[in-house]
Amino acid sequence: SMKKYLVVIEKANNNYSAFSPDIPGCITIGDTIEETLTNMKEAIELSLEYDLDKGNDIPVPKGLQFHVNAGIFNEKEIGEDYFITQVEVESPELLHT
Repeated sequence: SMKKYLVVIEKANNNYSAFSPDIPGCITIGDTIEETLTNMKEAIELSLEYDLDKGNDIPVPKGLQFHVNAGIFNEKEIGEDYFITQVEVESPELLHT
């Protein structure tokens, strides 16, 4: 099954950066929005596979409303130039069956 993780993409001076509030520490950059999203998808897949290999729980996608309520946009210094999207990835447990 596919999982959809929330991704916040921020415009920097010369490129873009992205993070997923669902997966702490999972961040990436890219020269274009498209490249940043591709990199983010790979980073999330690697992170999930790592969790699976280590026997950790796979992070559950919580959705936008959860993170708004949790105050992520207050705590985190997000610049004015950002947007929110989702990245769809294969559940890693399916990659190993």
